[in-house]
Amino acid sequence: MRALLLIWSLAPLLWQLYTSFQPPEALVAPAGAAAAQWTLENYRQILAGDPPFWRYLLNSTVVGAATTVLTLLMAVPCAYGLQRQRGALRLGVTLALLAAALFPIVLLFLALLELARALGLANNLLALSLPYTALSLPLAVLVLRAAFAEMPQELEDAACLEGLNLPQRLRFVLLPLMTPAIASTAILVFLLSWNEYPIALTWISRSELLTLPIAMARISGSSLYSIPYGAYAAATVLGSVPLLLLVLVFQRSIVAGLTQGAVKG
Repeated sequence: MRALLLIWSLAPLLWQLYTSFQPPEALVAPAGAAAAQWTLENYRQILAGDPPFWRYLLNSTVVGAATTVLTLLMAVPCAYGLQRQRGALRLGVTLALLAAALFPIVLLFLALLELARALGLANNLLALSLPYTALSLPLAVLVLRAAFAEMPQELEDAACLEGLNLPQRLRFVLLPLMTPAIASTAILVFLLSWNEYPIALTWISRSELLTLPIAMARISGSSLYSIPYGAYAAATVLGSVPLLLLVLVFQRSIVAGLTQGAVKG
């Protein structure tokens, strides 16, 4: 059973990797008609573009980092304040955040486009992080609020007896214990901004400022009717490398944050 689950999980990734090393004629040939033809041409096509592919990676990284920082700066105090509330107010705010997190982004598409035009926010990577932050904030607050709920109240009471004010309690007592939850939330927010497509499509028009999903969608084949499957696969592989490195570096914090509160006692 475990082997089947492993195959089910890894098969799409391995097929994407295999596709990235195959020429177009090998991908459209019937199964078994020809032997695999390994080539690096798909990667050469992606890396030799203008602007270069690394520029799109850098743009997505800048937007993702700015979104993550802004979201955490607002989500941490909001989550703390929400958890310390009692009664109907906390329930009402939690339900409102849940509704906002589940709200379909596509319904905000035209409103955000008009806002970008009115405020002159188009073709600005840092400005692009503003709607991403607004869309990521409800989910981040809910995740961090659940983590704050696992913090014993006695811990904060003891810090109060030591004379620590609220900022000091957050900095020296609560936030160090919240590191796994903050790390997992940061990864989640970064992934949401990294993969976002419709807002970036309308806010960014200059080719040197395109984010990775938009740049990948603009990859063209050798003719009008050809689909560059190999180039798409190569771009997907290259675009996944920074995310894999990020997850590998913070995997312990991610696992600890996801399992926080799962075991009592």
